[in-house]
Amino acid sequence: MTIKNVTVAGSGVLGYQIAFQAAFHGYKVTVYDISDEVLEKAKAKFDLLSEAFKKDLNATDEQLALTFGNLSYSKDLGEAVKDADLLIEAVPENPHIKKEFYEKLAAVAPEKTIFATNTSTLLPSALAPYTGRPNKFIALHFANDIRIYNTAEIMGHSGTDKAVFDLLFSFAKSIGMVALPIYKEQPAYILNSLLVPYLDAALELWGKDVSDIQTIDKTWMVATGAPFGPFGFIDTIGINTAYNIRKMKAEATQDPIKILTAERLKEEFLDLGKLGTSSGEGFYQYPNPAYKDKDFLK
Repeated sequence: MTIKNVTVAGSGVLGYQIAFQAAFHGYKVTVYDISDEVLEKAKAKFDLLSEAFKKDLNATDEQLALTFGNLSYSKDLGEAVKDADLLIEAVPENPHIKKEFYEKLAAVAPEKTIFATNTSTLLPSALAPYTGRPNKFIALHFANDIRIYNTAEIMGHSGTDKAVFDLLFSFAKSIGMVALPIYKEQPAYILNSLLVPYLDAALELWGKDVSDIQTIDKTWMVATGAPFGPFGFIDTIGINTAYNIRKMKAEATQDPIKILTAERLKEEFLDLGKLGTSSGEGFYQYPNPAYKDKDFLK
């Protein structure tokens, strides 16, 4: 098994970054999404991301020209995966959407194609039955701003072929990631097992009106030396992702504070189009959020 052609399904917060990262490192990448309109938005995000690659990675114009040359686009799933050695799924973090996607994918993907999910909350074993090839199904989880925070968590399930695990480990390293093997299925993997309780604690403080968003962030930044606090972090990963996780927890626990904070995230942010850095506004306004102001920590 070798990987040359990669398809990335979903061009949202992480999907477009994964696609660009793989193309930058020489892979032929097809970006799949549900409509031409969404794909056009992805192309615009690639233009912005290329500038970030210049700034953060000292990427040259020649490297970026090759990257764009490695990218193609399709709204037809069968067409998008016809040559794929690897498909990386980054569709919305909703189990019903993901299951439906894999059922459609299984019907059109070549036998050779390995499926990898970028889910941050679901175990691969929960999705494997819908893939039609559980032995070639694995989780490959990236953090946001992957060109900088270049973690790639690789986690199979009990039916994942070890050769597939090893191949994905090598693939992750080949696109500039620090490959992090996980040997046993763990909800939230390593990163989110550490991160989610931290963000949950901040949302609880806000939901209970213990303090305001900027004071909570300021507390964390002053005490730890972090460049931003939990709400600045949520803006980066996307308020919609935080909402989906919070909503699932609220439904599972029926905890009134979790229900309240999920409702507030929807009403005060998502319903107003405030998604975080991707929309230019979330808990802060971008590209110049208040927490970067030289007087913020005073």
